Amino acid sequence: MITHSAHEMAAAMAAGEITSEKLTQQHFDRIAEVDAEVHAFLYLDHEGALAQARTVDEARGRGEKVGPLAGVPLALKDIIVQKGIPTTAGSKILEGWRPPYDATIVTKMKNAGIVILGKTNCDEFAMGSSTENSAYGPTHNPWDLSCIPGGSGGGSSASLAAFEAPLAIGTDTGGSIRQPAAVTGTVGVKPTYGGVSRYGLIAFSSSLDQAGPCARTVLDAALLHEVIAGHDPMDATSADVSVPQVVNAARSGEVKGIKIGVVKELNGDGYQAGVRSRFEESLELLANAGAEIVEVSCPNFEYALAAYYLIAPSECSSNLARFDAMRYGMRKGDDDGVSAELVMNITREVGFGREVKRRIILGTYALSSGYYDAYYGSAQKVRTLIMQDFNNAFAKADVLVSPTAPTTAFKIGEKADDPLAMYLNDIATIPVNMAGIAGMSLPSGLAPEDGLPTGFQIMAPAMQDQRLYSVGAALEAALLSKWGAPLLSRIPALGGAK
Repeated sequence: MITHSAHEMAAAMAAGEITSEKLTQQHFDRIAEVDAEVHAFLYLDHEGALAQARTVDEARGRGEKVGPLAGVPLALKDIIVQKGIPTTAGSKILEGWRPPYDATIVTKMKNAGIVILGKTNCDEFAMGSSTENSAYGPTHNPWDLSCIPGGSGGGSSASLAAFEAPLAIGTDTGGSIRQPAAVTGTVGVKPTYGGVSRYGLIAFSSSLDQAGPCARTVLDAALLHEVIAGHDPMDATSADVSVPQVVNAARSGEVKGIKIGVVKELNGDGYQAGVRSRFEESLELLANAGAEIVEVSCPNFEYALAAYYLIAPSECSSNLARFDAMRYGMRKGDDDGVSAELVMNITREVGFGREVKRRIILGTYALSSGYYDAYYGSAQKVRTLIMQDFNNAFAKADVLVSPTAPTTAFKIGEKADDPLAMYLNDIATIPVNMAGIAGMSLPSGLAPEDGLPTGFQIMAPAMQDQRLYSVGAALEAALLSKWGAPLLSRIPALGGAK
């Protein structure tokens, strides 16, 4: 049962073929079997998850109406707080911290009967593209255990590909849901900024961070998206609008007459040949399904990466100032006569990793007197130009598309000492976050050079998230017909999933 989709699991439970408690235990058994190799999870809530599962089973037994994903297990990225459950953001500075409250999306999932298995590994404070920056060690890609699973949400994506969970939650600041999905052969969605509550997310870059669904199919992602979306008065950035009809769109998968814009700037030099060939094949399948393929140009995307790495570190510098050893989290150097300032300095030196320190320093410099206008201010102007590029492109096309990542998964350690090379992994995903629009990655096949997954990125205007699911479902169906079986059926066994 663990290799089935989330909606198939839900249907089996509704038909009385399996209980949520048994299904949850099957996933814990699978985690025990393979996670020593994958390292997707940082914490497992055996007792709490099984209790949630029994509650769902009892409700079904009483004939109560339950949600469409009730009883289905889920893996939660460790950047999202859950009451009483250790939440570290992948950092030593929060080691052992147990939040006193639930994030809004956690509350929504609990109310929907979704069973939370535990917390997944991530780059420290979501800063990275490989999950190598976690203070608790890297996560491994189930397709090739010597490779990265993407980042920062590599734990969530790896848990799906390893059949340790059918659903997961990630967060996406510059591609941290979509890029991991691309390199693990799974589906990841970055909703429109403000479409899903940020209350209870440990902040990295507040104007860019967005939680979203991770799954193995487009429909599963849509079902989870519908659960977690909606206005939240606890979040000042939450949009008070209707939730897009993502489930209906995923079920229809209709693209006849839709204009699909290929972004010229996101498919050129630096893209692996196999990534480009799988992308072109996907475009052909969409055209055969009735979509019209057009080319669009977004010239200011050239500056997106540079602008992002000024805006995100600047906001990180401000947000991470709260980790001062005075209120919660790690506290070091607290000897008699030591000043509070020195305690703070010692704690931050020990508690933060190298990449976090790099970004704090860069952001503090960009915000400093005399440099604010030259760096942060200029980057925000570029952000406006990127938004204008998207507006112009969406006047010519209903959705935009590109490869999700320029390459397939690289080897663990290959780019650890080259931050710039690491940052380039997000070159195609960052513009979506800069503009606050919606984006999805879904599998487009395996690259012939290395047999590793490639990703197809779909971008839609703000609050038009349903367009992602219409196009995504159509492409998924066409690819399934071409392959004859889901892409993940080709994954190395990792002990044999059943």
